[in-house]
Amino acid sequence: MKDTFKHKGLRQQLVTTLKNKGITNEAVLNAIGNIPRHLFMDSSFLDYAYKDMAFPIAAEQTISQPYTVAFQTELLQVQKEDKILEIGTGSGYQTAVLCELGAKVYSIERQQELFKKTSKFLPKLGYRAKKLIFGDGYKGLNEEAPFDSIIVTAGAPFVPKPLLSQLKIGGRLVIPVGDDVQIMTLFIRKDTKQFEQHEFGEFRFVPLLEDKN
Repeated sequence: MKDTFKHKGLRQQLVTTLKNKGITNEAVLNAIGNIPRHLFMDSSFLDYAYKDMAFPIAAEQTISQPYTVAFQTELLQVQKEDKILEIGTGSGYQTAVLCELGAKVYSIERQQELFKKTSKFLPKLGYRAKKLIFGDGYKGLNEEAPFDSIIVTAGAPFVPKPLLSQLKIGGRLVIPVGDDVQIMTLFIRKDTKQFEQHEFGEFRFVPLLEDKN
């Protein structure tokens, strides 16, 4: 697991690309600049690790495009010590970004293969989530609620009600909503019943799967 000067240089080029695409949050850009994305990827894609593209990982899932990761993270407005629920651990790259920002991360993955792999891998890189859970993201994590923010890293055909209910007042839910193409949507909880909703254009994600077991 090597992180060379070449990798670091390529990361800085990626950061410049993200700035040019409109990402302005310095903490988010620094996190992307620090995290060795190539280590999260299949060795056959290593040469492309710092291109702004999504790539396949295990269990027919993908590691998101860095721009998408940065965009979603920027919408969360992460503060140090924020308690954040991530739906869809996947490769663990987004988890690492949140950890790098100083958040307390609780992350749920429903693909057993990915869950096992990422649970072992993240601590090796020094990224320690508060909890990695194998389970159904549609249900959220009620026993740890409320959360300062919740991020969903797969396309949801609808907004799961449990996720809205597990947000703090003032909390933010960032979720791509839709079937084939998703609209990036931000919900801000105003009080117990009221949510402010904002939409941020089209993205493409793998589908958020319900636990059928």
